[in-house]
Amino acid sequence: MSPRSASVNEELRKRSKERLLQSAVELVGERGYDATTLGDIADRAGSARGLVSYYFPGKRQLVQSAVHRLMHRTLEEALEREPHTSEGPERMARAIDAILGLARDRPVLMRQHMAGLLQAEVGFVPCPEQRRLAELLRDTVARHGSQDVDRDYPMLRALLMGAVFAALMPGAPMPVPLLRAELFERYRLEWERGVPPDAETPDGTRCDTDLSRFFSTGVPGRPAPTDRTGRTAQSK
Repeated sequence: MSPRSASVNEELRKRSKERLLQSAVELVGERGYDATTLGDIADRAGSARGLVSYYFPGKRQLVQSAVHRLMHRTLEEALEREPHTSEGPERMARAIDAILGLARDRPVLMRQHMAGLLQAEVGFVPCPEQRRLAELLRDTVARHGSQDVDRDYPMLRALLMGAVFAALMPGAPMPVPLLRAELFERYRLEWERGVPPDAETPDGTRCDTDLSRFFSTGVPGRPAPTDRTGRTAQSK
């Protein structure tokens, strides 16, 4: 039996990492962070437990990367759904609704994520998943007409994080429609843009339990991300 090629080994490693990310999101969403162990995540992913530490320094880094993956894929899907548009205000509305939608639909997961970001021993961990999320939000700010993306992108990020925190605060949550209204007013967006709270979501569901499309590479049918000119990343 001939040994596997380097390309096959690389593909297997990618698939293993994808399964770990998906399992982390699923388990933390179901049980919470403290009740989820690295062993639990490895078992659900069908991976050797030692493989987790090969990819991630610890549980907090794994979960943070997994949530950032879910966030950037959710945002990407919202931005590129049909009818496709390059119009800045509509894309800003879709971005706001995508992030607020995660707070509404996956409160346990997003609450644990926000808490993790405030942990001094780990804090905010830059990773490829987070960088992709940042690229999408920066592009959204630019298309919306920003003259200084380096200034306006951090503000959008802060406003979205603040809105998610406010929506998830135990004992004193703010209604998502109210938070949406404030953000829409700030960015001068008509209420009908994006997915208004009283409108049916594009796929007819509020919270999709099948996350597999967010945790695989080269998903058939998922639009390739575009830049401000409408070109795909592969065409550059």
